[in-house]
Amino acid sequence: MISERHKAREAALQALYEIDLTTHPLTDVLTRSIVENKLSEEGKRFARELVDGIVTNRQEIDAQIRSHASTWPLEQIAMVDRNILRLAIYELLHNNKVPIKVAINEAIELAKDFGADSSPRFINGVLSSISHLATR
Repeated sequence: MISERHKAREAALQALYEIDLTTHPLTDVLTRSIVENKLSEEGKRFARELVDGIVTNRQEIDAQIRSHASTWPLEQIAMVDRNILRLAIYELLHNNKVPIKVAINEAIELAKDFGADSSPRFINGVLSSISHLATR
């Protein structure tokens, strides 16, 4: 059974992906993703919190990706992987509401579901190198 928080992360990822791909308004994209994923009130709040936090902190989050995935220019990282990293880095460095292992494991699961075959290993490597920055 999929947890509500995992479903909220999926909705957030889908919204972030669409925002990167199109010029659709953030609020419209997120609302549609929340409806499509049939989130509870708690899930809706969590998805909004994630997306709002990522948008607010995107420059710093992207700087972390550039620093810890230095062999890949940010623009060349697959869009889904880039947004999974943004989601997890926000949870690791800004949100601080889940244990480090949970944030990394959730990102790896999203990579398995939405990324390429090599995505889980790539995501794990980048997040493992960033995890030492997280304080709990």
